[in-house]
Amino acid sequence: MPDILKTPPERFANLPGFAWHAHSRDDLPGYSGLAMTYLDEGPKTAPVFLCLHGQPTWSYLYRRMIPHFLATGSRVVAPDFFGFGRSDKPADDRVYTFDFHRNSLLAFVRALDLQDITLVVQDWGGLLGLTLPMEMPERFSRLIVMNTALPTGEVPLTNGFLEWRAFSKSRPDMAVGKLMARSCPQLTPAEAAAYDAPFPDARYKGGVRQFPKLVPEFVDSDGAAIERASREFWRNQWRGRSVMAIGMTDPVLGPPVMRALHRDIRGCPPPLEFAEAGHFVQEWGENVAPAALSVLQT
Repeated sequence: MPDILKTPPERFANLPGFAWHAHSRDDLPGYSGLAMTYLDEGPKTAPVFLCLHGQPTWSYLYRRMIPHFLATGSRVVAPDFFGFGRSDKPADDRVYTFDFHRNSLLAFVRALDLQDITLVVQDWGGLLGLTLPMEMPERFSRLIVMNTALPTGEVPLTNGFLEWRAFSKSRPDMAVGKLMARSCPQLTPAEAAAYDAPFPDARYKGGVRQFPKLVPEFVDSDGAAIERASREFWRNQWRGRSVMAIGMTDPVLGPPVMRALHRDIRGCPPPLEFAEAGHFVQEWGENVAPAALSVLQT
């Protein structure tokens, strides 16, 4: 196991709107000794909302949606990817590969034996999360998909993403809280600071640095074949209920990308559009979650 960085727990004290207890597993097959931390709220035998964050965020991003999911009587499980949130952070940036992240999520779902899952995804939560159901379709029943993509390497990456990748590359010690405050102007200073909590210094940001480099750009890029196989699953094999919510002001994975993805999800009704919401749609979750649940329950 490579050198592992652990964010001091006191950095996560008194986070606004986020009082849920953290659980941790350091026995995931293939990841022994590497602790993945996650929220696990609600009845253990209830249907599950599996909430997957993206870059550079962590499960804190879902705090505005979790109460609505719990109010349905469901269980909510929200892991922090390795390198993010309260989970362990390998010190070597090269550890963070497409397969490293994807396989950890597959191991996590199996280890907790999650069933009757509503998959809730955005950003890298979707790039990775949308590839999971084809491996275990019997576990997944519903989908809430927000600003994300299935990059198959067959079409050029958007200019918006290329600009984001260049921005990220130029900032190896990205000021995550400031980025979130610019993207989500409704955040209080304390909420913006919560996005900095996982990262005492630049050494802890290997996962943040690597994700933009991992987006499959060409047909032979790592992960591209998996994304193509996943697209075929969603087009032809998916039988669950779905809802798409689009943050309309997202410059990277906005309406054109999402409408293309919509065509790839079998049986998905017309997207919900949130005019004020940006890339981090969950920060508008007080409106997004009830609207999405209404569609799924009709």
